[in-house]
Amino acid sequence: MTDLLVLGGSGRTGIHVLRQAAERGHRVRALVRSPDAVQAPAGIELIRGTPSDIDDIRKAARGADAVISVLNNARASDNPWAKPISPPHFMTDAARDTLTVMSEQGIRRIVLTSSQGAGDDWARLNPLVKAFIKMSNIKAGFDDHTGVDEVVRASDTDWTLARAVALTDKPVS
Repeated sequence: MTDLLVLGGSGRTGIHVLRQAAERGHRVRALVRSPDAVQAPAGIELIRGTPSDIDDIRKAARGADAVISVLNNARASDNPWAKPISPPHFMTDAARDTLTVMSEQGIRRIVLTSSQGAGDDWARLNPLVKAFIKMSNIKAGFDDHTGVDEVVRASDTDWTLARAVALTDKPVS
């Protein structure tokens, strides 16, 4: 059994991470802004706070063996083209602070969600896709994912970046 800290546990992906971790018998703590609004599985400890505050991360990380971050940039709606409402470097700053806390507390393992085309994967994208990203409001999210990529790769932690293309709650067809 592993003690996990989950960042982003109240989101569409995060709630699945909480459920899967609980089903596998892990002890899970999630740092969330509004614990009353999260329908977490039984046994999940919800800690009120934000990944934008390093002291909240410190409090939530106590006793953790590993961190899973499924943070993403908030948008005005669920539409991926909707206007971003998170600060421009929300995920990068949270990753940097999380890595600092991990170093302070001796936590070695982190898994983070990212995006196809972020960081060193940018070179693999089709030139038309790159042009579209550069001209749209999703560029901010790609820039932030790239910042996370750079911060994590520069760390001395045992890390995994999971680069999803598209995630959905819809049934498999």
